[in-house]
Amino acid sequence: MTALVWIAVVSLVAWLWLLLGQGFFWRTDLRLPPRREPGSWPSVCVVVPARDEAAVLPDSLPSLLAQDYPGRAEVFLVDDGSSDGTGELARELARRHGGLPLTVGSPGEPPAGWTGKLWAVRHGIALARAREPEYLLLTDADIAHAPDSLRELVAAAHGGGFDLVSQMARLRVESVWERLVVPAFVYFFSQLYPFRWIAVRGSRTAAAAGGCVLLRADAAERARIPDSIRQAVIDDVALARAVKTSGGHIWLGLADRVESVRPYPRLHDLWRMVSRSAYAQLRHSPPLLLGTVLGLALVYLVPSAALVAGIVTGDVAAMVVGGLAKLVMTVTYLPMLRYYRQPAWLALSLPFTAVLYLLMTVDSAVQHYRGRGAAWKGRTYARPDAAFEER
Repeated sequence: MTALVWIAVVSLVAWLWLLLGQGFFWRTDLRLPPRREPGSWPSVCVVVPARDEAAVLPDSLPSLLAQDYPGRAEVFLVDDGSSDGTGELARELARRHGGLPLTVGSPGEPPAGWTGKLWAVRHGIALARAREPEYLLLTDADIAHAPDSLRELVAAAHGGGFDLVSQMARLRVESVWERLVVPAFVYFFSQLYPFRWIAVRGSRTAAAAGGCVLLRADAAERARIPDSIRQAVIDDVALARAVKTSGGHIWLGLADRVESVRPYPRLHDLWRMVSRSAYAQLRHSPPLLLGTVLGLALVYLVPSAALVAGIVTGDVAAMVVGGLAKLVMTVTYLPMLRYYRQPAWLALSLPFTAVLYLLMTVDSAVQHYRGRGAAWKGRTYARPDAAFEER
């Protein structure tokens, strides 16, 4: 056999392992665990860090204020140094819509060693603790919740005995670039962190989706959230790891009625979203970066290359092996496309999207070594000290 065929065989073996041995990551049927309503509904404080979110707040904050929750609940929005009137808009929306009580706070600029979001979360949790809640709902300012979202989250946490229940909000898919990139983003994430492994006690896999995290207050204290992860750029994964490492039981799945209202109309917008944290995901390690690039090429590019080369040159072995690998790749992507209500033919675009992610990851590393780090909304975060590296 030719070298191309051998490489294609390795790619096919990798895909068969991903299909059967990576926690069935490609399945999208994992929703909230079985619910059980508590006899007495616990109190919940909702913490919303917000920095320059005036454009999306009218579509998200009213959904939190309108939560149909049987117990005591209130919302704390933390205005993280916004320049667009985010805090005043939040107060106006509360006056206009009513619903749950809203408190707007402002923590000031984060001190050295803190990311802005986690500094805002710290301030929000400090305000919330004065109410002695049993649960904290950490949610982003661009996330809209169905009216029963909080009720369902609490019932699921109570029913399963979970310290952390997180739902990956359904992201917007309207522009051409959103259709190409967003479903693949969630697909790649679930491949790295198979959802079914996350809920297994004793497993090393831990992750959450920062847009929607219901957290027991005592579990947050036990894991020293957010102080223990104050430098984390990928704060949701770091939070889940801290909770699980401290003995907490966690769960992550896809959402049906929790949605992001933030648009990413241009490739540039999506590029910034991914590249700002991609190299941090690799622990700022050049060897891991090289391995990731080679791995993406082997898994996502080789099947198509072998299939095309086999057709052009008449190499039947390359055509068959490459075609089988591409078939497995395509089949595993279809459930995510269905979840995002996208046409099945978009599965053929996955190799192209993988190239985009490869380039975004390399760009993330380049920006890091240029001293721009994880730049987001006017702030740039350098590499965390070793003591606080996301583990």
